[in-house]
Amino acid sequence: MELKQIKYFMEVAEREHVTEAALHLDIAQSAVSRQIFNLESELEVDLFIREGRSVRLTQVGRIFYEHMKNATMVIENARREVMEYLEPAKGTVHIGFPSSMAAFTMPMAISAFRRSYPDVKFNLSQGSYHQLIDKVVKGEVNMALLAPVPSKNEKIQGDILFSENIVALLPADHPLAGESAIDISDLKEDAFVMFPEGFILRDITFEACIKHGFKPNVSFEGEDIDAIKGLVSAGLGITLIPEITLVDSLPRDTVKLELHEPKMTRTVGVISSSERQLLPTEQRFYQFLKQFFTRLEGFRN
Repeated sequence: MELKQIKYFMEVAEREHVTEAALHLDIAQSAVSRQIFNLESELEVDLFIREGRSVRLTQVGRIFYEHMKNATMVIENARREVMEYLEPAKGTVHIGFPSSMAAFTMPMAISAFRRSYPDVKFNLSQGSYHQLIDKVVKGEVNMALLAPVPSKNEKIQGDILFSENIVALLPADHPLAGESAIDISDLKEDAFVMFPEGFILRDITFEACIKHGFKPNVSFEGEDIDAIKGLVSAGLGITLIPEITLVDSLPRDTVKLELHEPKMTRTVGVISSSERQLLPTEQRFYQFLKQFFTRLEGFRN
């Protein structure tokens, strides 16, 4: 079994089409087909079911694919680790983050890091809270910025970087728009704009509302923080969001109000797998994040 065969097999399995795999690999289709045939002959099993020009994995093919996916990840990490030990200032950071950190937190941290390490590259992956934890566990990304930092997952380790306030964002013509601060119970008759189920900010909002005697009426949902702010700006509801997402400016026709009761905060941190070591460049960025936000919190205080 050769690495070339595994590479061709993975490409065909993911595209479910030999011709498309060959085009992406920039080699002849016959070369791909031959290597797949040789691999199946060596293993003495059929890895694919042929359906005209398309293919799909057999049951044993799916099992083999999952093992090879893990194997190629190990090989790639080993290659990267060797290269990064030689030149850690020119490696790549594979990191995930939620949409609430896309506009300010993530770009600010990367920009500051690249002042010292301008040649470091970043492979960025955006996702929801639970998606990011799953990606770190599976090794699809090696680290992630997350809020709040999970505390009950043995496969994850993390450090809290800072805490941030959650505030109410209301349309400018809302009856409470002139207040300086409000209680969450003041919003019980309002329509809420929220993230869909499975997003941690939705869970935080629901938990706070229910503790204060009501279930929020969700009128609209959006998977992106900017979409949610836009819906509030259009007067379609109110929302509770991290204050840091409003740091640059408020959306038009909206007001930001502090929450008096309850005082809502969430921890923001960085996580990695407890079962794998970060590669050298990623170790540098991890330590940088801890130092950078410690200094930033010192300035704020």
